[in-house]
Amino acid sequence: MKILIHPTYFPNIAHFSAITQAEHLVWEMEDNFVKQTYRNRTYIYGANGKLLLNIPVVYSQKNRQNYKDVKVFNGEKWQLQHWKSLESAYRTSPFFEFYEDELKPLFFQDIDFLLDFNLKCFEVVCDCLQIQIPTSKTIAFEKNINNKADFRGLVNAKNETPQSFESYTQVFGNKHGFISNLSILDLLFNEGPNALNYLESQTISAI
Repeated sequence: MKILIHPTYFPNIAHFSAITQAEHLVWEMEDNFVKQTYRNRTYIYGANGKLLLNIPVVYSQKNRQNYKDVKVFNGEKWQLQHWKSLESAYRTSPFFEFYEDELKPLFFQDIDFLLDFNLKCFEVVCDCLQIQIPTSKTIAFEKNINNKADFRGLVNAKNETPQSFESYTQVFGNKHGFISNLSILDLLFNEGPNALNYLESQTISAI
């Protein structure tokens, strides 16, 4: 199955389940940027529960802007903040140290464009999962899709459709219970090499 999906910031379980079960992945490159989506945010499991990691961007709603042209706002040390949040949340997880050296450089490099950074994060996670997925990119925006499954709706963070995913052990699970559909990093740090088996066994539908 060929799927169409948005590049997002460390995609959540729904995104990665769809991706790992696809035969070919097509990135949507020609849409407009929209606020309050997973394009520039992800959620992890912190000591106090669900924690938002948000990438600040240079963006004005007055003028529509193509997603691929949106720049990251580097006036504040958001990368350092995100890395410290990940360390605080997952340092005691079974596999944090196993993947740390691959992921840490992402938070200590210069970043200009949001979409380019998201694609780089995706590549690194695929290396961690030891998977290779054939990919291509759109060259024009199409509202209605006929020759592939349309998973672009998964990008919506504000009005997302609840997913029924199997539970797995999380660092603070005994404190707040299982939190579903977090960033792929939550699954990776807690399940390690078993993360791929988990993703391939979940049921996800196009929205």
